[in-house]
Amino acid sequence: MFLIKSEEFDIESYKKELRLDECGGYCSFEGWVRNHNNDNQVRGLEYSAYEELAVATGEKIVAQAKELFDIEEAICIHRVGKLAIGDLAVWVGVSAKHRGATFEACQYIINTLKADVPIWKKEFYLDQEMHEWVSNIESRP
Repeated sequence: MFLIKSEEFDIESYKKELRLDECGGYCSFEGWVRNHNNDNQVRGLEYSAYEELAVATGEKIVAQAKELFDIEEAICIHRVGKLAIGDLAVWVGVSAKHRGATFEACQYIINTLKADVPIWKKEFYLDQEMHEWVSNIESRP
């Protein structure tokens, strides 16, 4: 499952969907808005997305993770809109029979999402009225 949300969401409600009787392992990743990037002090972010394509691409990534790793279920949620420092921007949860697969699949999902899903981040800085569109070049192979 891959979702785009414009409002805050409760991780626990989605985590419950990953608690399957056949699973003994769970791993998650939470990405929060931080107060800096490179040499700039960040005051907030705004995410935008081509939602239809983002959801289709995100669903494909989750399906690929299920094929590549021995996992039972995975959920990824990404926020759009204006976010403040400390806000949850992205969450990935994975469940599997064994823990090793959950770690690998979780990392695969977040890295592939940052590289391939059409979601864009605009940073707003403290010391200037300017903003900057930021790419996720560290996620590219």
